[in-house]
Amino acid sequence: MPEAVPLSPDERPILAFFDVDNTLLRGASIYHLGLGAWRTGMIRKRDIARFAWHQARFVAVGENNRHLGQIRDRGLELAGGHSVADLVTLAEEIYHRDIEPKLWPETVELTKEHLGKGHEVWLITATPKIVAEVIARKLGLTGALGTVVEQRDGVFTGKLDGPVLHGSQKAIAAEALAARVGARLADCWAYSDSRNDIPLLSIVGNRVVVNPDSALARYARIENWPVLRLNPASIREARRRVAREARSTRANKKRQA
Repeated sequence: MPEAVPLSPDERPILAFFDVDNTLLRGASIYHLGLGAWRTGMIRKRDIARFAWHQARFVAVGENNRHLGQIRDRGLELAGGHSVADLVTLAEEIYHRDIEPKLWPETVELTKEHLGKGHEVWLITATPKIVAEVIARKLGLTGALGTVVEQRDGVFTGKLDGPVLHGSQKAIAAEALAARVGARLADCWAYSDSRNDIPLLSIVGNRVVVNPDSALARYARIENWPVLRLNPASIREARRRVAREARSTRANKKRQA
């Protein structure tokens, strides 16, 4: 097998990683999956009430590891025994009915800004990968990294296949993807609202804190990281920064051709 030819700096892809919950989407995407499951009869009314409570708390105060764990465990139970095809269909339905209306238009525009520069744009989220991939596909993004649920013969088992993509696991996944496609992390970008994503934000050369929780806001002030508030002036500056500072790439366009 011939040796791989090293990529020149101009040929290396640039990756932009976007968190989903409260960065691209208002609230928790897993809640919308639960809502859709209730409407189709997969879960009972009291289950959706629990999802609703966690959603309201998440919007108000941000991520809480214990609550996220409870939502994750219940989500795995819901997935168990259902076919991959059924869950893809459900994810498609909830995207149009529940997720699309709650997307932050300003953050979506930033994904387009990166795509316009020839960058690869990846969602990176603790949300089940099957849901994240639907969101990425609908938005025309490159792909999605998410929590993988085990499946056998096209049916979900209700168990995880690997770790929940949360906290430091996001940084590990981003590093692995960058290595696989030949990207330099110093050239890459990351967007998040949560203190739990500090490991991810720390490994890239360009990070943007979006509507941060209190802990991330303090950390960003100390580190002098740019903070994006979802208002017109802040969005204009963020888009100008991408246009001004982000290098365009040829490699991504070649792969897509």
